[in-house]
Amino acid sequence: MSTRIVYTDLDGTMVGPRGSFWHTANRDLTADPAAALLELHRAGVPLVLVSGRTFEQVIEAARIFAADGAIAELGATVAWDAGRGLHRLRGEFPEGFGDRTPMAAMAELGIVEELIAAHPGQLEWHAPWHTTHDADALLRGRVDPLAVDAWLAERGAGWLTLKDNGAIIPTSRMTLDGDSLPPRVFHLMPRGISKGTAIAWDLERRGLTPDDAIAIGDSVSDLEMAPAVGRLWITANGAAVDGMATLIDAVPNAVATAGAMGEGWAQAVRASL
Repeated sequence: MSTRIVYTDLDGTMVGPRGSFWHTANRDLTADPAAALLELHRAGVPLVLVSGRTFEQVIEAARIFAADGAIAELGATVAWDAGRGLHRLRGEFPEGFGDRTPMAAMAELGIVEELIAAHPGQLEWHAPWHTTHDADALLRGRVDPLAVDAWLAERGAGWLTLKDNGAIIPTSRMTLDGDSLPPRVFHLMPRGISKGTAIAWDLERRGLTPDDAIAIGDSVSDLEMAPAVGRLWITANGAAVDGMATLIDAVPNAVATAGAMGEGWAQAVRASL
């Protein structure tokens, strides 16, 4: 394939530990991701950041990495021209809520508090980063997303779904019960919104096709980018998570990198140029 655009996840993919672009997964210094980014820009291939971060956060990161566009809150917002161009995806968000945001609707229903109470010690707000999200409730913990989706449907909130956005390192901020498994970041958001649907919308806006694009990610939510692109790369750190290799094998155009995080990201970029 001839790559004409690259869509990439940020945390755990393009950037490594603590969001650093200059450290490997083992916290060794490296300039390899920066060198690959420079090669990408010199080749004239646009870069679009696709993240669970908020619109403001992804736009700022896009400036730093000289990206051509940004997709925020796991696909809820597509931006271009440094944020001056903006499109919001609604998915299955009920029309009855009018102009209110999904977060405002969830607050009105009290659904997040009820969900956390139903999973004591296993789910909590992903504080302090959750406070500025509009399209999704940002959570962390150790729960089964499919079981949560069933719980939501039983309460008449089947228009919502819980998306897994990858593992995080436990910190003193967390009040979760102890467990051998690392906690994960979750996004509670309207169904029908995903990184893949946002990429498909952006490609159509640009006059490009899936065969023109590749995507790079590290989590289960990143697998949703596969139908929208010609090739999906999953960095080695994501592929190593229990059960992830089986999921990757089930996606015809997905492949794992040899390197983790930034090193794997650089491998995917160079293989696509």
